[in-house]
Amino acid sequence: MNVKPLLVVLGLSVAVMLAGWLVQQRRRNPALADLLWAACISGSALYYGLAAGGALLPRLLVAMMGGIGGFRLFMHLLQRMLAEPTHGRYQMLRERIGDRPSMMLGLFVLQGVSAALFSVPLYVAATSPEDQASIWTMLGAAVYIVGLSGEAYADIQLAQFRDQPRHLGRTCRRGLWRYSRHPNYFFALVHWCSYPLLAVGLPWGLWSLTWIAPALTAIGWILRIPAVEAQALRTRGDDYREYQRSTSILVPWLPKGWPNEIAATNAWYTPPPASRAVPASSLRATPLPGARITPSPSSRLPPLTGPTTPRPERPLESRRDNGETAKTSAPVDVDE
Repeated sequence: MNVKPLLVVLGLSVAVMLAGWLVQQRRRNPALADLLWAACISGSALYYGLAAGGALLPRLLVAMMGGIGGFRLFMHLLQRMLAEPTHGRYQMLRERIGDRPSMMLGLFVLQGVSAALFSVPLYVAATSPEDQASIWTMLGAAVYIVGLSGEAYADIQLAQFRDQPRHLGRTCRRGLWRYSRHPNYFFALVHWCSYPLLAVGLPWGLWSLTWIAPALTAIGWILRIPAVEAQALRTRGDDYREYQRSTSILVPWLPKGWPNEIAATNAWYTPPPASRAVPASSLRATPLPGARITPSPSSRLPPLTGPTTPRPERPLESRRDNGETAKTSAPVDVDE
């Protein structure tokens, strides 16, 4: 196997992270490391689709699957970084690191190395010589769709829940979060298990490298989940303790007391206020959606009461006698 593409991805990933560290020194936002990590994964998939020596089909699948997966994660993290500049996880990280630039530099470099390691299964799958779709290819594509869809769905549900101010200090128990405390982590593992299926047929030693990403994902669970749940206990207290007691930590499963447990968990829920219905007769068309109509001064005047009889015009002779004709026929200076 030609390792040159792997070295290229490693060098570029570390270079991107070094540039991100320089930006972070001014922005003071460690979330940039995760954002650039996702960008490196997406870029490496596209690069392997061009540079790997496999058949066209596996290279195309790797470029599409890895590129879309990395781009989705990049957009999700970007939206979260813009909406929550002080995410709890990164606050805790800054508390541990403090103002030591060398520690933050090491974190960014480590993220670059991690992106290169996670890209190894992509490269191995792209070197497959199989140019015809097999049962393993279709199974890998199906596992990828399930993993990516579940991961995206869990992220969307949590983001929508946290966008509501009335949910502050509460735990999301909607959708996939009702059956797992970390469904996004679980479906991320499912996503990374799709690439070993694409690489079936390669020599055993080479194929085993495709399990690097699932193994690193599992190690990430061991290191990250206790810290995430400790932060949740500090911010949500008894509400999260009850969530821990009733809900599976990782693999989606029926919660304790299902299906009657949802009534107890919804006891704190306050529905959004109902919007006032606007009569159809009061609606006015506007040139642009959402444009405001400013009433003209005449529409703000009080309505006239009583009869409105038109005033008759006076004869020309009477107006000439009062000098009104001279006034109206006088020239006007346009410069005034």
